[in-house]
Amino acid sequence: MKQLIFFCFLFCLPFISTAQTDPHTQVHGARSQGMGNLRVHGMDTWSYFNNPGGLAKLESSEIAAGSDLRFGLKELSSVDLVGAWKVNAGTLGFGISRYGGKLFNQQSLGVAFANQLGIVSVGGKLEWFQTQIEGFGSGSSVIFSLGGMAELSPNFSVGASISNLSRSKLSKYSETRLPTGVSLGIFYTPISQLQIHLEVEKDIQIKPIVKAGIEYGIREWIFLRTGINSNPSRLFFGLGLRSKSMSLDYAFGQNQALGITNHLSLGFAFEN
Repeated sequence: MKQLIFFCFLFCLPFISTAQTDPHTQVHGARSQGMGNLRVHGMDTWSYFNNPGGLAKLESSEIAAGSDLRFGLKELSSVDLVGAWKVNAGTLGFGISRYGGKLFNQQSLGVAFANQLGIVSVGGKLEWFQTQIEGFGSGSSVIFSLGGMAELSPNFSVGASISNLSRSKLSKYSETRLPTGVSLGIFYTPISQLQIHLEVEKDIQIKPIVKAGIEYGIREWIFLRTGINSNPSRLFFGLGLRSKSMSLDYAFGQNQALGITNHLSLGFAFEN
């Protein structure tokens, strides 16, 4: 039965906005997912996947791992490993991700670099992306993505992220192009323990998605999060525990048509 559901889901991927689940298009990291699949202003290690410009905001080098289980199907789950290294010239990032199961899977491997230029942080990412379907073989391509943000005041910033700016195809033998998405977002902190995010994400093949999320620190080490999306309507909730050197984040997502998704991330920060 699960295989039948999986194949139906796979067949519908090109036609529904919930198709944003593979390593290339999905938002990574339970913190961002708990606030509504936010992409632009994560400003943590997971910015490597979501918005490489955010890597410049890191105060220390970090490494993190995460896992997502979507709609109760292991065939739609993913695992990630990501890291960032502070150097004199800026911040270097790397990431590895795998999505899917034996019948269908996608994986990516890449590097990123970000730097702070006055009030603007900007970063780029170059990654190798492979899709494999049992019985049909595999294809791969190289993808270039770009992102950044501008701090207009201590409490307010704007940002943007463009995934697959290179308009890469599924493989050199395919005419099918991988999704290209543009995200625009604003970030506001009215008080130190509260963050408010608003984003608009547009894939060239689907309607815009509006995202809103908040994070509230009830203590210096514990954070509550929630978010909402349009097209389709989705609710998100999250919890984060954070110390000087370690972070643990959990997120829960609800899609009325497909079910629930669980996200878990664990990160470590260290001095160079």
